[in-house]
Amino acid sequence: MTDPVRQRQLEELDAVTICTEILSDARNELYMNMRFLDVALSSLYFQADPGCMGVGTDGWGIYYHPEYLMNLYRRGRVMVNRAYLHMVLHCLFCHMDTRGKRAEEYWNLACDIAMESIIDGMYQKCVHVSPSPFRRELYLRLGRKLKVLTAEGVYRELQAMELNEGQYMRLTAEFAVDDHRYWKEEKRSPNEQPRKNRWDKNREQMQTNMETFAKENSDDSGDLLEQVRAENRQRYDYKKFLRKFAVLKEELQADPDTFDYVFYTYGLELYGNMPLIEPQETREVFRVEDFAVVVDTSMSYSGELVRRFLEETYSVLCESESYFTKINVHIIQCDEKIQEDRVVTSREEMAEYMEHFTIRGFGGTDFRPAFEYVNALVRMGRFHKLKGLIYFTDGEGIFPVKRPPYDTAFVFIKDNYTDISVPPWAIKLILEAEDLQPEEEELGEDWGGQVLWTEGGEREVR
Repeated sequence: MTDPVRQRQLEELDAVTICTEILSDARNELYMNMRFLDVALSSLYFQADPGCMGVGTDGWGIYYHPEYLMNLYRRGRVMVNRAYLHMVLHCLFCHMDTRGKRAEEYWNLACDIAMESIIDGMYQKCVHVSPSPFRRELYLRLGRKLKVLTAEGVYRELQAMELNEGQYMRLTAEFAVDDHRYWKEEKRSPNEQPRKNRWDKNREQMQTNMETFAKENSDDSGDLLEQVRAENRQRYDYKKFLRKFAVLKEELQADPDTFDYVFYTYGLELYGNMPLIEPQETREVFRVEDFAVVVDTSMSYSGELVRRFLEETYSVLCESESYFTKINVHIIQCDEKIQEDRVVTSREEMAEYMEHFTIRGFGGTDFRPAFEYVNALVRMGRFHKLKGLIYFTDGEGIFPVKRPPYDTAFVFIKDNYTDISVPPWAIKLILEAEDLQPEEEELGEDWGGQVLWTEGGEREVR
């Protein structure tokens, strides 16, 4: 008589063996068609989990319910390939490590939509399935607001839609592929490489492969390369970035670096209340004094987004450790011509300007008038020592050909800019709209952006 327990164990073992072969075949087929994914595809082990709601990953392994995976395979190898690739893309874009304070349900849905849009845009037979009309309609709707469907951009748009429960469930049913319960990383061995660092390295290597050795395979991968490039751009602190425009100047304040405690205390001990040496009353410091901020008012961005950008810049300008008490900041609004130039010399003036701030213009976009105007101000002596200019824009316009005598940074909002025509001498600073949310963090706090130093510049981020 057959032992039922033994029989069930053998059946489970057979199911695990079959599922391992299914996932191995999917990995091999994806590798043969997308060589640039070689390291990423082999970075995940396979483990059966009867409690899994389908398939899922924690960045270390792929977990699956055997019965679900075998049923998925019966629907076709392509479905397994898509699920495998979907989970790998989650890992590559570090979705499990970048949710932060976002609403978990909307973030999970946004990540699934973004990754499915990448896969639906691929022209690879191993993963191709014709998108449903519902998907095409959603991609079209999101595409009107976002140039690239990243998880961050899709998340913002989903929240703006104010979905009811039925709409949310409909989207989840259409785009949910894997179980996200594994995203919450558990404590692992202290000697083990952090999950995010591991996938950051995989993503950087993947970009190199797509741009060089596996370029032919990557040509059929839709906008995956662009998303990888954007994700690989270095996260950088806005305060540190603005310090690139600092100048050395003497300021009235005690210099602790020149203070000698030995002579000071010796004098107090010897004479009672007379130190032999005191600190210098002035010190040389690197701080920002002259600065120019130009805002593109050609309807590139909403007035609220422009206001938030200026408020974030203002919050940094108000930090005494980075900027002189007396500053000389020109805030210029420009579309195809100069619309306004407001000179700010103190915190009080900046606060008053922000209180009554209004956008002027809404014409075409031409960057040249702003540079001509600032160059004229320099010649007229309106700036003592202008180190830099920041231009807030979407990048669609006519750029000057000649490099100005001061550093220039074009600031873009991620998913809503074009940088094809940006001259090589300019610095490109790419921010996320969520970074310009003052209500979520206190003024003066550091915040992250993305900085890309172009090939024409000799500078590098340090």
